[in-house]
Amino acid sequence: MAKYSYEFKLKVVQAYLNDEGSYDYLAKKYDIPANSRLKEWVAVYKKFGKEGLMRSRQNKKYSFQFKLSVVELYLSSEVSYQELALSQGINNSSLITKWVNDFRITGPDALRPKKKGRKKTLDIREIKKPSKSSKEKSVDTSAEHIKELEDENLKLRIENAYLKELRRLRLEEENLLKKQRELYTVSEENSN
Repeated sequence: MAKYSYEFKLKVVQAYLNDEGSYDYLAKKYDIPANSRLKEWVAVYKKFGKEGLMRSRQNKKYSFQFKLSVVELYLSSEVSYQELALSQGINNSSLITKWVNDFRITGPDALRPKKKGRKKTLDIREIKKPSKSSKEKSVDTSAEHIKELEDENLKLRIENAYLKELRRLRLEEENLLKKQRELYTVSEENSN
């Protein structure tokens, strides 16, 4: 069950829109712990109307491309989750928060749709069948497989660039230390 009912949210939002008080006042009056929750409700109400305050019983599916573009938009701009959600037509900003966190941890693969249900178990009869010869094996050229390979390629390029930069910085640091040692030995020789 949701913490706040649709009727309660609507009542509080309409109280705010009727100038019955500020966010802080109404949050205290209706026992809402953070006035940011009330601000979110008002913004959603202004953008989507009464439907924006309703809890959706259907899980809306978003494509991989849409999720990726929203995450990239968030990471490349200085906009809040709430503002981005409203601009993209999403009435639940925590969804974007989850996408961004998953993306930061796992990368683009985290945004791909996941298969539902249990994984298939391997049938023993399939194991005993003779395997196809190498000539009969086909190359998987599906769009999903190609996208996975492109994502892996991108990750490897980033990793490669990172390691090259790390190596360059280490060499630079070694050269700097070497010069400092030379200057130190020269100054000691001059002082003696």
